[in-house]
Amino acid sequence: MIFSQSNFVRRKLMTRKELYENKLQMDYFSDDYIRFEEDFQKYSAMNVPLTFLIDDVLRTMAINQKDYFVLNKENAKDGRGHRFYFRVKMGKDCPRTRTYTYLGLGRNH
Repeated sequence: MIFSQSNFVRRKLMTRKELYENKLQMDYFSDDYIRFEEDFQKYSAMNVPLTFLIDDVLRTMAINQKDYFVLNKENAKDGRGHRFYFRVKMGKDCPRTRTYTYLGLGRNH
């Protein structure tokens, strides 16, 4: 069977997506999450609500094995890059399950 490069890339991305499907969670019911929403809204110039971005943010952090994500300066109201830091807890029963708790904000210059 012959695969085109675009089919291979789609299959690889789909596999990564499936790998983390239902395994990444935000600590939505904490005061930390409310603070994250407030910080994100304060600095983000994007017209997309955080609710629609959160799955992609979590998946990107997991794939890249990072405990933060960057709001780049092009998407920031103040024209500066910002890092949003999280504590990552691995699930006891399933190590692929990760819960992200917001810690705070840092700035990139």
